[in-house]
Amino acid sequence: MKDSLPRTIIAGLLGGLALNLAMLLTFRLIGFGWQGGGILLDPTWQSPKLIDVWTRLEPLPLVVAHPASIIIGLMFFGVAHAFIYRWLSPQWPPGLFARAFRLALLIFTLSFLFWEFFTPFNQFGEPFLLIFLELLFWALIALAESLVLTVTFEWYKEPAP
Repeated sequence: MKDSLPRTIIAGLLGGLALNLAMLLTFRLIGFGWQGGGILLDPTWQSPKLIDVWTRLEPLPLVVAHPASIIIGLMFFGVAHAFIYRWLSPQWPPGLFARAFRLALLIFTLSFLFWEFFTPFNQFGEPFLLIFLELLFWALIALAESLVLTVTFEWYKEPAP
């Protein structure tokens, strides 16, 4: 049975919401802190270059200066991930957790692992300990989004005729 377009979009929007909330709870609450005092901005741990990019160099990142644009963009990523799930999941073994894990691994590897390698490691000289913490955050974010997408797709499926 093919999943409908509305179901795919709803799953994607819910997944995007989960992605945004997980980012808020990991990177914002723990990593950067509500007032900028988190471990990812602590000068005793963090590279000065990365701190400057997030706090001093103009223009500041959009997620700092205009977060609504990034929140909306991440919702679109959720929808894109839903279409990827819709396309690939028929080939995956059944089961919520098995499918959610596969999608999370795909998102983590192709998006978040690449991001950490290319930007914080390559461009900002971020210390390995903080990169590891960020990878943990990204893994939780990918898993949260994937679980919501998978549950939305798999919760109720009409039997095939």
